[in-house]
Amino acid sequence: MAVLGRSLEGVGGIFEDRPRPTPDVIVFVLMAALMALGSVMVYSSTFVRLEEETGDPTSAMRRQMIFAGVALITYVAASMIDYRLYRRIPTLIYSIMIIALVGVLFAPPQKGATRWIPVGGFQFQPSEFAKVALIVALASLLAMGAGRRLSWKPLGTALLMAAVPSFLIFLQPDLGTMLVVGFITVGMLFAAGSSFRQMLVLGASGVVGVVAVFQLDILKSYQAARLAGFFDQTADLQGVNWNLYQSQIAIGSGQLVGRGLLQGTQTRLSFIPSQTTDFIFTAVGEQFGFIGGSAVILAYAILIWRVLIVAAGAPNAFGSMIAVGMAALLSFHVFVNIGMTVGLVPVTGLPLPFMSAGGSAMIAMAGGLGIVNSVWRSRSPVSDRPEARDL
Repeated sequence: MAVLGRSLEGVGGIFEDRPRPTPDVIVFVLMAALMALGSVMVYSSTFVRLEEETGDPTSAMRRQMIFAGVALITYVAASMIDYRLYRRIPTLIYSIMIIALVGVLFAPPQKGATRWIPVGGFQFQPSEFAKVALIVALASLLAMGAGRRLSWKPLGTALLMAAVPSFLIFLQPDLGTMLVVGFITVGMLFAAGSSFRQMLVLGASGVVGVVAVFQLDILKSYQAARLAGFFDQTADLQGVNWNLYQSQIAIGSGQLVGRGLLQGTQTRLSFIPSQTTDFIFTAVGEQFGFIGGSAVILAYAILIWRVLIVAAGAPNAFGSMIAVGMAALLSFHVFVNIGMTVGLVPVTGLPLPFMSAGGSAMIAMAGGLGIVNSVWRSRSPVSDRPEARDL
């Protein structure tokens, strides 16, 4: 406990005041590269339209670059803060998350949903930060039983902790983010030592929940239409399957090496709705082809692999659980976002990490990776001592 006391002593204890291993440069470089590529893809998807509408073809790209800059600063700041501080205040973190999710329900609706809070000339999306906050709160709970098989009591508590924000997010409505919360929770419970019986019960409960959603007609009409379109992707190509149809045309036309930067017809002429956000990967596929798309997927695979390495080598269970949660978050976003562009999963409004236009998701994920980097930097030399590993 002496190590923790020294590192968190006073206000200055929030920041590390002793030599630490170097940060994970690979994660930083990959994250920055994805942000840079995302900014270029946003430009390629908007420059023709913005030139005609405003005469400023670079405005969307500049906005994205500002978000990227703030995200990188957030990553560095989170890396400098000793992650063990958060274990002292999980209730505060969770409470702020719930207050923000309740507050957004009273914000002015946009596009039929209440997901954003206007702040100046920008939009703040609490649900994106809620994902990282929930990871930290769950990590604090699950770390208490480290080294032992997870009992039903902490498992039930974890499910209740996840159910409250899930319900509030569902009310927005934001089904995609609600599914992310569920995946993160299950992934962390599995890593915390859930038994086969417990995972079986969770799986059965999930199936019952899905059936109940359909039987009770809870889904919005557009959500039900998207699911129906997924199961029949050749139907209503001018309506519900328009996004998927145009997305597949764009990616397919890229073939092996792509049409070239700024040369993609689908991308330049804005045939794909929401291309800068949900369908940003189509811009990569059309302009850089199979090789470019594969390189992006490989970058994400390496990024997630590095996070899992942190989870395996973390100095304590709390740090390991945070890394597992972030790996689950990134994995789900990448798989669902890219999968929906090629018809592998239903169309869902989940951004591609560090590439999709917008600031909330990018800044929140960068902050989460910054916390993971803090875990990485604390692994040695002090954290290798037995007394430090029990913190």
